[in-house]
Amino acid sequence: MLDKIQSLIDEVKALQAKTAEDAESLRIKYLSKKGAISALFDDFKQVAPEMKKEVGMRLNELKTVATEKINSLKESFAEQQNGATGADLSLPGTSYVCGGRHPLSVVKNDIIEIFGRLGFTVAEGPEVEDDYHVFTALNFPLEHPARDMQDTFFINTNPDILLRTHTSSVQVRVMEKQKPPIRAVFPGRVFRNEAISARAHCIFHQVEGLYVAKNVSFADLKQTLLYFAKEMFGPDTQIRLRPSYFPFTEPSAEMDVSCSLCGGKGCSVCKGTGWLEILGCGMVDPAVLEANGIDSKEYSGFAFGMGVERIAMLRYQVKDIRLFFENDVRFLQQFKSAY
Repeated sequence: MLDKIQSLIDEVKALQAKTAEDAESLRIKYLSKKGAISALFDDFKQVAPEMKKEVGMRLNELKTVATEKINSLKESFAEQQNGATGADLSLPGTSYVCGGRHPLSVVKNDIIEIFGRLGFTVAEGPEVEDDYHVFTALNFPLEHPARDMQDTFFINTNPDILLRTHTSSVQVRVMEKQKPPIRAVFPGRVFRNEAISARAHCIFHQVEGLYVAKNVSFADLKQTLLYFAKEMFGPDTQIRLRPSYFPFTEPSAEMDVSCSLCGGKGCSVCKGTGWLEILGCGMVDPAVLEANGIDSKEYSGFAFGMGVERIAMLRYQVKDIRLFFENDVRFLQQFKSAY
């Protein structure tokens, strides 16, 4: 019987099949209940007791060799049919949904890119700041009422540490380390202790800008902002500057752009005025330059700041600022093509 088992092992190792049907026929011939190997297992009952161990081991070896060989033949035909990867080419394809950047990221990147054409670089700073960089160095004396203009989140363990209320703190850090000329924009997230509503949020994003050099004038500021408005809202956009107050600029102004929806004629979005407020600006106060080690008699500069959410709401006609923070897929899918 051992000779017969060895003969079958040699026979199985040499098996070949031209088609998947041939491989299946070989499986039936050798491994089915009525196959050659099953017949040998039936004859095992007649083996002498002293030979059972050796014969049993050889039978198991035969079955293993036959199983591996026939499975190998069947798998080779499956790969030929389905391709090298073994994929079933008859299955429908998998659909991949393309994502998109968040609308706030799109608007922020557009703002940075526009000012980049004018030579402005990008600088960033920490969101958890100290009182000096957020207020004192920007001409906010300790008891100055202007501090009340911004409701601040203070860190309870240290009243000198707070969440920045504007990215002007990054302007201070840049002026401390870099000598004029300085031309940079400062994008980032800011925090104010305000009630959340359709028009306001305790977290929002700003892009501020600073230009400090010799002989910088208000005319330079106006021309820079006019270029930005036309690039952001269209070539027919007009701007107007209204007097305002900020502790770190003098003179200060609020800038409006002509409403792109009604062409300045007045509509519900601009509340009938034909204008939309988008940013604050002004000439850097000499006291701020001096506090940061810059000679105000030799250098002058201008600064501006805008809310990214405000620009995004105007561009996409979004009437509720909270939509930008809720991560509602139905809302965000509207911007999936905005890269």
